[in-house]
Amino acid sequence: MNAFARPPVLVPLVLIGLTAIVWLWPGTMGGETQGVITPQEPSSLIPGKAPSVQESTPPSQLVGRPRDVPVPEQMPASLAGTSVPGGWARVDAFGGLIPTLALRQMFEYYLSALGEESLSQLVARIEQTLSVLEEPARSQALETLGAYLDYKLAVSDLEAGYGDGLDALEMQRRMAEIHALRRTWLDSATAEAFFAQDEAIDRFQVEKLRIARDPELTPQQRQAALEDAEASLPESLRRARRDTRRFADYERARQELADDPVALRAWRQEAFGAETAARLETLEQEQADWTRRWQAYSTERERLMASGLAGPELQVALDRLRNQRFDERERIRAQALDSIR
Repeated sequence: MNAFARPPVLVPLVLIGLTAIVWLWPGTMGGETQGVITPQEPSSLIPGKAPSVQESTPPSQLVGRPRDVPVPEQMPASLAGTSVPGGWARVDAFGGLIPTLALRQMFEYYLSALGEESLSQLVARIEQTLSVLEEPARSQALETLGAYLDYKLAVSDLEAGYGDGLDALEMQRRMAEIHALRRTWLDSATAEAFFAQDEAIDRFQVEKLRIARDPELTPQQRQAALEDAEASLPESLRRARRDTRRFADYERARQELADDPVALRAWRQEAFGAETAARLETLEQEQADWTRRWQAYSTERERLMASGLAGPELQVALDRLRNQRFDERERIRAQALDSIR
């Protein structure tokens, strides 16, 4: 998968940090990401190509074997400044690997840079990370990595045959196929650890579509059925949905009370409590200050870009402008935003 481009939109920092579970947005069915239809994993291990399992070399053959693949010291650009997800190196009393969602997240952290680096290079990076494990956990983790890579290739091949147009029964059929495929390539404990949350969301989405399209339900019955369906989700996901709704309400309140800071402060305290409300207010003030300075910087930058300065002189002028407007941390952010204009 190619790196995701970072958009130049100045989203409020509070919403970046506090709505990371936006994939659970509680709106209408048609506006949500469906776990069965568009999984959060790459649709193919090869960018721009959906390979056939039968026609491709299993990617598991890249795991645990000597290779002459240079691995740059510098991380891929999309991972620069980020940290490898933690909490994955869990073992039992006998030194055996305990599969966890965190382990899958660590795999995906590196695989998200596919296209910037080859699969062989990314596998080598994962193996370097796994090297902190002792045996037998290390060998078990490598085996799990190989099986997971082969699963991703197989699910890509399966999804390539899916057409358009879905009802609840078709969604359920596809869901069952993908769930079964996971347990073909991975042992049941690993499949459960890796995908339990995804599969809970899948079941919820199927039921939600069925409820939304049931013509015999009254609005009140439909709302009650949706609440019952949501109650079947794990508590962590129910809490995430509640938080998402709460911050969606907050965004609306921010717009409606933009000219009444006293009323907005009272709304925050009522909705989140005094401590969280104070943090939100501080973050918003910082973001508002950043936005003002960014807009002034952008105006001056455009003037410099149109000034006709030669390349080296223009770069010196832009660097000087960033140094004047921003501190060291902000300069990194500004330069990143400039690079994607």
